[in-house]
Parts: sequence; C-alpha cells; structure tokens
Amino acid sequence: MDDSTSRTASSVRAEHHDVIVVGAGISGIGAAYHLKKFCPDRTFTILEGRGDIGGTWDLFRYPGIRSDSDMHTLGYSFKPWTAEKSIADGPSIMDYLRETVAEYDIEPTIRLNHKVVRAEWDSTSAIWTVHALINESEVVVLTCNFLFMCSGYYSYRGGYDPEFPGRERFNGDIIHPQQWPEDLDYSGKRVVVIGSGATAVTIVPAIAGDAEHVTMLQRSPTWMVARPDVDPVAAKIKRFLPQRLAHPLIRAKNTFFQQFFYKKTRTDPETVKGKLLQGVRALVGPDVDVEKHFTPTYNPWDQRLCLVPNGDLFAAVRSGSASVVTDSIESFTETGISLTSGEHLDADIIVTATGLELVTLGDMDFVVDGATIDFADTFTYRGVAYSDVPNLVSTFGYINASWTLRADLTSAYVCRLLNHMKKTGTSQATPRLRADEVNMSRRPWIDDFSSGYMQRMMPMLPKQGDREPWTNPQRLAPDKKALLKSSVDDGVMTFTTSQTAPSTNRYATN
Repeated sequence: MDDSTSRTASSVRAEHHDVIVVGAGISGIGAAYHLKKFCPDRTFTILEGRGDIGGTWDLFRYPGIRSDSDMHTLGYSFKPWTAEKSIADGPSIMDYLRETVAEYDIEPTIRLNHKVVRAEWDSTSAIWTVHALINESEVVVLTCNFLFMCSGYYSYRGGYDPEFPGRERFNGDIIHPQQWPEDLDYSGKRVVVIGSGATAVTIVPAIAGDAEHVTMLQRSPTWMVARPDVDPVAAKIKRFLPQRLAHPLIRAKNTFFQQFFYKKTRTDPETVKGKLLQGVRALVGPDVDVEKHFTPTYNPWDQRLCLVPNGDLFAAVRSGSASVVTDSIESFTETGISLTSGEHLDADIIVTATGLELVTLGDMDFVVDGATIDFADTFTYRGVAYSDVPNLVSTFGYINASWTLRADLTSAYVCRLLNHMKKTGTSQATPRLRADEVNMSRRPWIDDFSSGYMQRMMPMLPKQGDREPWTNPQRLAPDKKALLKSSVDDGVMTFTTSQTAPSTNRYATN
C-alpha cells in the first residue's frame, strides 16, 4: 500500500474494536474461542484475507493433503477430535474447523476477503489503525486497542520455487503444490516430484496408483517414520471413557510422547537413527538402497521429521509404482530432467515440492509512531511479542510438535494480558529491554533447526536473547510456565496509559 492510499484510507471514519485478530485458520479460530470465553466484555473481529476460513487447510489442495501430526494435539484443547483417524485429510480438518466455528458462534466475528496490508500504532491514543483490502481492491480501515496476529508464517502468494536451468524448455506441466490446479490430470503419466519434505512425501503415494510412474527426486534424504493413521490406544480410550475424560487423556498421552521422542533425538540421536532406519528397511523392501535414499546426514529433528501414515510411501516404492532418486538437477529438458550423474528422468509433469516462502507476521507493514518496524531488529518476548512493539502478540506454533499446542497457550496468554490491563486501568503493554539487556547476545529465532525454508527466513525474523523472557524455547513445559503461570507484570512487559506513554520508545518520532 503506498502513502497516498494510506492517507485516503485513513480519512475514512474507522470502525473500532478492542481486539483485531488477523487470520481465520486454526490459530485465529482458537483465538476467537478464548476471547469469547475469557474476555467476554471485549469486542473483537477476525480479518481473513481469503474467501473462506481454514488458512493452510483451505489453501492447499494437492492430492493427499493431510495433517503431519495427530489431530488430538493439532486439534483444540477445548474441542475434542472425534473422528476415527488421528492423521486426517484436509477436508476432514476443514469440517472440524467449521464445526468449531458453528459450535462456539464464531462466524459472526469473521470477515472474509479482508486482507490486512498495514497496521499503524499511535502511542498518544494507544490505538492500532489497521488497513485491509477487500477483494484486493477496496481499502477499509479499522482501529483496535490490541492486535493479535494469527496469520501463520508462510506467504500465501506462492511457495518457494527456485530457478532450475532449462525450465523453459520443458514441454509438460510444471506445478507447485501451493497452486495445484483442480483439473490436473496425471493418470497414466510420468510424474517427477522434486523434494523430500512433508509435501512430497504426501503427494507421491497419493498419485502413484493413477500415474504411470512417480519419481521422488531429492538432493538428500529426509528422516521418515511410519505410523498408523488410526491410533489404537486412543480408540480404546474412547471406547471405555466418556468424551470429556477421553479427550484430555489422549491429548496428554500424545503430547508426552511427542516431547519424549523429541528429547530422545537430542540426547541419544544414534539410537533414534537406528530405530528409524530399522522401520524403513522393514517396509521399503530389500531392493531399495536405504543408505543412499533414506539415511540423512543430519540428526533426527535437526530438520522436520516426515510422518508416513500407514507406510504408504514405502508401500508405493516397494510395489514399483513409485521410486526415489537421490541426485542433483543439471537441467530441465524438453522431456524431463537431466541429472548431474548423467541419468535422465522422463516426465510428463514435474511437481516442484520445494518448500514455502516464509514471511514475518503476515506479510504486511507495521508502523509504530511513524517508524516502520523491521522485526529482524527486535528481540522476541516469550516467543509471542516483540521488544518495543506495543499491544501486539503473534502466534507461532511448534516446529517439533503440533502447532495448536502453542497456539492455545498463546491465546490464553493474550487473555491474561488483556484482563490485567483492564484490572490495572492501563492501555499500553510493551516489552522493553532493561539496561543490562540492551547489549545481550543475539541468537536465531529458532535454534538447532537446519531446514532450508527456515534458514532462508531466519535473518528476517526476530532474535532471541541469552536470558528469559527474551527466549523462544520451542518446548511445551517452559512455555506453559511462561505463558500460563508466570506473572504478566514481570518488570519487562511495561504497562502505561496513553497519556503517559514513555519517551524511551525507540520508534517514537521527535
């Protein structure tokens, strides 16, 4: 949005809410539930840029789209997942979100086709002015006291699609999963899927039965683990206990094992490697070179571990309907891909499952007291807020566990923060570095995670400090303590009124 558009939009009388939530996916719908339950006297609205709720689950339409963690933890703490399959497909997850919206009367608060592009904070009034595009054309302006970002961490404009030499020469279709055409016919065709992450691992077995042959082309292997899509222990618990008891018990069980397994990858990676490879060998068959195609050079959970429901990828490889090639791309050709080894992969369709383009807080502009914020210059406060940025919290889930576990904690913290501000009669909550913290060392937003999509974005993300509360631990136990139990007024989160906004705000204009 240019300055003239901003000035024109700002001249319109703005509709005001206590809270504006940006995004109507899993995080935003969960935020609405918490605000209605724990801050019932506060007004709020959800602004969603797309034409439907669901976020990720509305955007991605490629074959086989599914959860990559169990729905008892990817689902909400307050809304039991009752379907039989705990690893669920995209349409089932959308049904669950629609049920949640209906059950808790959230739909009236959601405004679709409202794409937020800019937010401006004014310390004298303690107000955010939010600019949104309706259907990509008309500008609407709303104001709020508090901004809750629930828009995820990747760009909806398009995925990461690197330039491959000779791309223009290929005579077939080149598809990125984020823009999968509804009418794409891959039946009886040779398909090469470039990538070895969760998207590729999902697409390959989903289309292998209809395509002539599917090849997963990877530069290097990814750690994978097969699990049934139906949790037998959860099924038994549901059979013998009422839903109100079964849901928290299953959620606690699954959370414990997620955390236990992740900790094991940190403390005893060699044992974990052995177990994972043993599982792969048992399922993929004796004719596949597991060392070459399924043994990464890094430790499990240095990058995201890929879930293979019911071992479907391994079954496709074992049957011959799919294969894995580990090599580098020399060039696209008219009829496929030429590899650095000299091999040529014939293809009618090439799928570039090469990852996401990440963004900081919803791919929009933020201005505080006239100065544009570069979040890379800020420190994260408890992984949810940012140094010297007032009245703003954002949701960023776990990379090593279900996203919603942390989204629920973040929503609970926002409600605690809002209720504290009401109780104390304050209008502005701003995390501020103390004198002894200004020069503390800067660490990446997430430590020890080497996935390409994260590494590409890390320089643009806020930094961690070397002490609490300027850390983002990405672990459930410390997050529960920090967001649910620690004092909201901790001496770092600074509470003021609009009339007494401190002059130490480094974004303040002269």
